[in-house]
Amino acid sequence: MFWLYFEKQPAEKVTNHAYYTFWYVLPTLPMFLVFPFLMQRLGFWGALLVSVLVTVVCFVLFALLVRRFGVELM
Repeated sequence: MFWLYFEKQPAEKVTNHAYYTFWYVLPTLPMFLVFPFLMQRLGFWGALLVSVLVTVVCFVLFALLVRRFGVELM
């Protein structure tokens, strides 16, 4: 946000960045629980692959859910 501010971006762009960052971070949080659990079982690449898939599924479901409340992520 500092970068946007110092580049003299409009206030709307700075606030949109903060607003959508919040909504995009939420569906990625399960990855941080799944990855350490799977790393011991599947190794780095297997855990990473499954974590990415979990994140994609969570994001799509989350985007469909928040769309009902007027938040467009996709």
